[in-house]
Amino acid sequence: MIDESSESQGFESSTVGVFRTAATVKGGRRFSFGALVVVGDRRGRVGFGYAKGKEVPPAIEKAEKTARRDLLKVELIKGTIPHSVLGRFGASEVRLLPASPGTGVVAGGTVRAVLELAGVRDCLTKCYGSTNKKNLVKATMNGLQQLRSKRLVEELRGVSIETTHVEEFTANAPEVEYVRKAPPKREEQSGGGRRGSGRGRGRSRREGGEEGQAGQTGQSPAPE
Repeated sequence: MIDESSESQGFESSTVGVFRTAATVKGGRRFSFGALVVVGDRRGRVGFGYAKGKEVPPAIEKAEKTARRDLLKVELIKGTIPHSVLGRFGASEVRLLPASPGTGVVAGGTVRAVLELAGVRDCLTKCYGSTNKKNLVKATMNGLQQLRSKRLVEELRGVSIETTHVEEFTANAPEVEYVRKAPPKREEQSGGGRRGSGRGRGRSRREGGEEGQAGQTGQSPAPE
């Protein structure tokens, strides 16, 4: 793990789940909320946090601070992982497989949030066992923590490794740099225009109704 608590620029967060618990007390039931949040910069750093609070926004804010406190550095090769890996936590298992460029992230919502914020653009996944969101996030993080680059393995073992199949199908893939886009601006509409248009429609209906009633009785509408 690396400490990135001082660097908060360029990070995005995704709320994976909000959990409500209730404690029965003398005056009734007391509710509390827990938030599971994933934070990443889409360039190889990702972390998760879980925190509780009496309201949802404070719980999410505390979970984001916890996630930014301990970030994991992920080894990537042009948007995919260097090799297949199996992450485990509790009764959940998540298998991550490298994929060719253009495949995308084939995963469920929980695993997808972790991979996308880590910077993975092409990956195949399969979940086994429990589908608890907390376990799936921790199992995915366990799998990402096991990733090793080819250069690191060669240095640790003192051997030379041949070109892997992941390097072969990513050799011609362009190096894409993620650029964070600004959120779109909302166009504010004046309330007076809506109220004025509403009055116009109502008036036309009333005038049409008066003319219709006059036509049914055979009388002409009264002059204004």
